[in-house]
Amino acid sequence: MPEVLKAPLVVEFPFTRSLGPVQSAFLTGLRERVVLGVRTGDGRVLVPPVEYDPATAEELGDLVEVAPTGTVTTWAWNPAPRRGQPLATPFAWVLVRLDGADTALLHVLEAPGPDAVRTGMRVRVRWSGRRTGAITDIACFEEVDGDPGTDGEADGRTATDGQADRRTGERAGPGRGAGEFTDPVTGIVAPARLDYTYTPGRAQTAYLRALAERRTVGERCPSCRKVYVPPRGACPTCGTATTEQVECGPRGTVTTFCIVNIKARNLDIEVPYVYAHIALDGADLALHARIGGIPYDQVRMGLRVEPVWTGDGRYPDHYRPSGEPDADYEAYKELL
Repeated sequence: MPEVLKAPLVVEFPFTRSLGPVQSAFLTGLRERVVLGVRTGDGRVLVPPVEYDPATAEELGDLVEVAPTGTVTTWAWNPAPRRGQPLATPFAWVLVRLDGADTALLHVLEAPGPDAVRTGMRVRVRWSGRRTGAITDIACFEEVDGDPGTDGEADGRTATDGQADRRTGERAGPGRGAGEFTDPVTGIVAPARLDYTYTPGRAQTAYLRALAERRTVGERCPSCRKVYVPPRGACPTCGTATTEQVECGPRGTVTTFCIVNIKARNLDIEVPYVYAHIALDGADLALHARIGGIPYDQVRMGLRVEPVWTGDGRYPDHYRPSGEPDADYEAYKELL
């Protein structure tokens, strides 16, 4: 049995979203070193604030300033920080109930080790030196020096460091509670990234190795006799394991397609272009690939196509018209 392939894979994209009045005020407040919560109809203060009451779905907008100090309600030690995490040295993930709040905020606590962290310890915000209106404007939490903590006995809302008692919360002053900051944050771009090692398994390893030889192989189900490309190791219809390899193509038929008008980042393909489902000859499942060598508005169902391989020959770069007459609809209607 050949060695199963594996390779590092990174999925990364910037996630852009606009902010409503509540989230805008919260993030703008962080930029100004102010932590805001929102008051619900029953008097609870939620931090971070949400736009709708999670219990009643009532729209919320009564913003309340809470203290930058609070109590750790629970925690977990992270001995090996990963890329992009808030601190480069080992730290604790903590839920902190800020003074004046009724819910806890998830963030990180800088501590010399897990023995220095406990539920009930008193902490305060350490602000980032450069604040832009993001949750990272809180660089981390740190222990309040000389505060013995509550060890979970008290309600976690006792004021420290000269802060006023926030048991019921205070409405933020003008330009705070109303979200009327100068130059408010109205949108954010959050980078999303996932690093992992992908192992395709036995069936797809054989498929990828065949592509390197400019061949396309599928696997036949021993029960329904359908041939699936790419193979999955099991029939998606019957659930039966598949092992019999069947060489398909190289030509095929366009079954359905779409016209792409939005240029993808880091993809050197001019728009508009066409992505299509292609039923390779001998296969009972259509694969998807780009169509080239023809104007986008001339691509059609039933178009017969053939692969155009990449320079290194590892996989088809795209499919182009083969010059054959279009396939009859009856020949591919079951593969739509």
